Amino acid sequence: MEAPAAGKFVVVGGGIAGVTCAEQLAIHFPSEEILLVTASPVIKAVTNFKQVSKVLEEFDVEEQPSTMLENRFPNIKVIECGVKQLKSEEHCILTEDGVQHVYKKLCLCAGAKPKLIYEGNPYVLGIRDTDSAQEFQKQLTKAKRIMIIGNGGIALELAYEIEGCEVIWAIKDKAIGNTFFDAGAAEFLTSKLITEKPETKIAHKRTRYTTEGKKKEAGTKVNAGNIGSALGPDWHEGLNLKGTKEFSHKVHIETMCEVKNIYLQKDFRLSKKKSLTFPRDHHNQPVTTDEELWPVYVELTNEKIYGCDFIVSATGVTPNIEPFLCGNNFDLGEDGGLKVDDHMHTSLPDIYAAGDICTASWQPSPLWQQMRLWTQARQMGWYAAKCMAAATLGDSIDMDFSFELFAHVTKFFNYKVVLLGKYNAQSLGSDHELMLRCTKGQEYIKVVMQDGRMMGAVLIGETNLEETFENLILNQMNLSSYGEDLLDPNIDIEDYFD
Repeated sequence: MEAPAAGKFVVVGGGIAGVTCAEQLAIHFPSEEILLVTASPVIKAVTNFKQVSKVLEEFDVEEQPSTMLENRFPNIKVIECGVKQLKSEEHCILTEDGVQHVYKKLCLCAGAKPKLIYEGNPYVLGIRDTDSAQEFQKQLTKAKRIMIIGNGGIALELAYEIEGCEVIWAIKDKAIGNTFFDAGAAEFLTSKLITEKPETKIAHKRTRYTTEGKKKEAGTKVNAGNIGSALGPDWHEGLNLKGTKEFSHKVHIETMCEVKNIYLQKDFRLSKKKSLTFPRDHHNQPVTTDEELWPVYVELTNEKIYGCDFIVSATGVTPNIEPFLCGNNFDLGEDGGLKVDDHMHTSLPDIYAAGDICTASWQPSPLWQQMRLWTQARQMGWYAAKCMAAATLGDSIDMDFSFELFAHVTKFFNYKVVLLGKYNAQSLGSDHELMLRCTKGQEYIKVVMQDGRMMGAVLIGETNLEETFENLILNQMNLSSYGEDLLDPNIDIEDYFD
């Protein structure tokens, strides 16, 4: 074993949180070597960053070889190796290659891994990183029907993007996109699911690097212990998500249900159970027994059984904490993340955490909540580096402004989607009211009000209201006197509050 080096700043994880943290540390301490330890040969970099308003930010996520990061920041050294063990009492981490790295401050940004509905089933795919997304694309080219289980961002995007393949989408909620939307917004988006998509595809403007050739072929079974970090916000744009058939969209949604059983073809035939054909439309036509043989069958808790070529498990993620637990007494959150305080510090000395791996355990602003999203990974990584620098230099530091108000901008079904504050009235109880404005196929605006003050908003489409609403939520102005005028399309609300 090599002799351990002197203590350094060490960051674990090559995703957005880890790379952002390492970059900020490199800027704060230009004469010190910053170590970034990542199991993947590519890292995730933030590009085309744009501060849309005080809190809202837009950026692209690009996969790059780690040498590009080292070229941009000569004092960052990337170690392409997994972490075998963290020895917190000795202030060092042991990598898979047997080398010890001594740290003075450590930031854990190892992200999260997909919760697979069934581990070890070759027909169940989890989509988390570029490799698993490409494996999915490969499987889809041979597929006539797939099943999507889950109701988060990846499930939403898949249901919209897949063409030439029947999609049965099983969700445990009443409506799609429950994490992001209420039933009204879901209804607005569902109409887009059943219309033909425009042919024109916007050219994908980013360079893609894959880890192919660097690792052994995974075969058909995607490894549940994926080493790659999470996908970018437009991950599907670089992929041709087309099945074997010649139609555009065919999506059937089964609501309020979960997976009860998964059968391989042989077991299903022995069971003598019957599977259903793809429902042809939404009217109550009699459903017929499917005579076609499928590689895998899914029995849902609503007693329906469908055959398919494979199943996509998109049921969320769990923080990737296992490599760091042995021999270390971390405080963990209810969701399994490493608890961090308002300076991103874990319960162990000199160890910080940021991104999907951590659980925010400070008293949050009444307008903010943690969600494992791109924007928060970047903000947490950036702020963790600031906190590590301040602690090293003996400075005090205030909580970053980005934690004042929850703000996220993304795209679903080709619509721009902006979520602000308590956009789904999270933790507001029944003491709130909603105001809505909806133009079918164009925009959906929902505002959450409490005691005359705006607490949150969902904006779908090109509304141009995000900056105005962000300000109204932040300054907590009493808007009672404006009543319904607040969302009147004939009144230019931006002029009201300039």
